[in-house]
Amino acid sequence: MTFALPDPEGLAPEVYPLAWLLGRWHGQGFVDYPGIDETAFTQDVEFASDGGPYLSYTSTIRLVVAPDDAAALESPEAVEPAPVWSTESGYWRIPPERPVGVAADKFPIEVLLSDPAGFVTVLIGEIGNGRVDLASDLVARVPGGADVSASKRLFGLVKGQLMWAHDLAAFGHPMQTYASATLDRVDATAPADDDPQD
Repeated sequence: MTFALPDPEGLAPEVYPLAWLLGRWHGQGFVDYPGIDETAFTQDVEFASDGGPYLSYTSTIRLVVAPDDAAALESPEAVEPAPVWSTESGYWRIPPERPVGVAADKFPIEVLLSDPAGFVTVLIGEIGNGRVDLASDLVARVPGGADVSASKRLFGLVKGQLMWAHDLAAFGHPMQTYASATLDRVDATAPADDDPQD
């Protein structure tokens, strides 16, 4: 099945390989890392275009907190919002130059993310056929920032759902699984497809 691009008016041609990500996504996942007990979370992600040769990206993860009593279940409006575990924002772009070694059915991708825990991450990788593979090229921290040294991300569109996994090297621990989630599209600039063609 062929992926239908959104109306090209207002969408820069440079971002066509990213178009299947456009829209808002919501779902659930788990975080589990040394020093962090396995915990469920919900996540909201948005990829948006303002017409520039990039997509803006935001992500908010909230920990799932079980209601304290049955009364809370009967009056969900009385339950306080789940606490925010992490947020990040940034930009995704296809670089103008194609590096040697990128497969013909894929595109190089560059991602810049900022985290209020006091660090920014530059990730590079490949995108194609509904899959994104990213690895950190640079992590820069402010003096009091979280001790993150490297990360990897994997995103995949499977049967209309956006699945992702995040590996992390931080706080003296080697690279290992940190978090993963499965997200459903809740609003889209472009129609979803489980076999996008870039």
